[in-house]
Amino acid sequence: MDMPHDSGGMLVCGTTQAAAIFALLDVPLQIQVGANAVTCTLAADYAALIAPDGDTLELNTRLGFDSLQNERDLDREILLAMLLSPVTFEFPSEAELAAHLRIRKYVVQAARNTQLDFHTTEAERPVDYWTYHEDTGFTILPGKSLAEALRKATQPDDVRHLYSFSCYRASEYVILLGIVQELPQSNPELFMQLQQQWQTKSIQSGKFHDTFLREYGSMAQPLPPRYYVPGDRLWFRNPDAYSSDASGYEGSWVIYLGGGLFSNFWNRAQPYTLTGKCIEIYHWRNATYHDAAGELRVDEGKVAELVRQTLQHPAEVERILVRMLRMREPAGLYVNGGCIDTTREYPRWVCAGTSDIVLP
Repeated sequence: MDMPHDSGGMLVCGTTQAAAIFALLDVPLQIQVGANAVTCTLAADYAALIAPDGDTLELNTRLGFDSLQNERDLDREILLAMLLSPVTFEFPSEAELAAHLRIRKYVVQAARNTQLDFHTTEAERPVDYWTYHEDTGFTILPGKSLAEALRKATQPDDVRHLYSFSCYRASEYVILLGIVQELPQSNPELFMQLQQQWQTKSIQSGKFHDTFLREYGSMAQPLPPRYYVPGDRLWFRNPDAYSSDASGYEGSWVIYLGGGLFSNFWNRAQPYTLTGKCIEIYHWRNATYHDAAGELRVDEGKVAELVRQTLQHPAEVERILVRMLRMREPAGLYVNGGCIDTTREYPRWVCAGTSDIVLP
């Protein structure tokens, strides 16, 4: 590559055809075409206009998009938000960039449709598609489609029967579904390998992160607190030491849906705003109790009522947000930090010949 990697925006290796993808946006761009790569960012004055201080939460409003209802607007919001990144997104080919944009859209769509029952110690899946063993986790039955198994587990036809998940596992299923939807087009061999993998042993937790995801931003160089790309996975930390000891309430894993909204796996009809999510996490500290076994729990009903009351008092909302919108502190430290993480996560390359997904 003959161009710097730290200028933000995107870098695409290969021929110069990637410039055509960016030009479809019809916005002021800064495109550099080199011998081996194309780099693209938004013109600085235009970027400051539509995303001051890196704030992408208002892109829909500022540009008149409706990415919640219009799929083309969602495509444009994804691409614009990536071009606004202070950390360069790199792709080895135009095909890899196009596949990545589609995967982000699939992840958003899956997250919007996900409806689950929150549980930290129990888990269940549709028995006609899944089986469980403690050594292999949840695996799919022979002859069953992985994509359909993921859909049935996360997007039940009958919402009166929801399957139990933690938010972390739910985010994995949503991301995996987005990847699996793309692979028949971009990498049929990897598609079959994943199908076979989930028939023998699931990949989850740290191994899932290492296998399927990249992380951008860092504690040393945090992303702007209001910078998000549709399809990002991210963590909101619970900055309260006491309530974070309740299992499942250390924080909250979500998918950014675009349009200023974050996934709500427990009530898909009511996705979170940044304000709503921060206030909910804040009130976990005010709804803790010990159950009959002496375990620390959080009363979700009480949290919902406290959130409702708080939203009726703008001064109290502002007081809470001043604290919660701070960057989170390192693990184990609970002093003055908030709930905003310094990093985001997104899927690795998937195309045949350039994919860097290596199954264990």
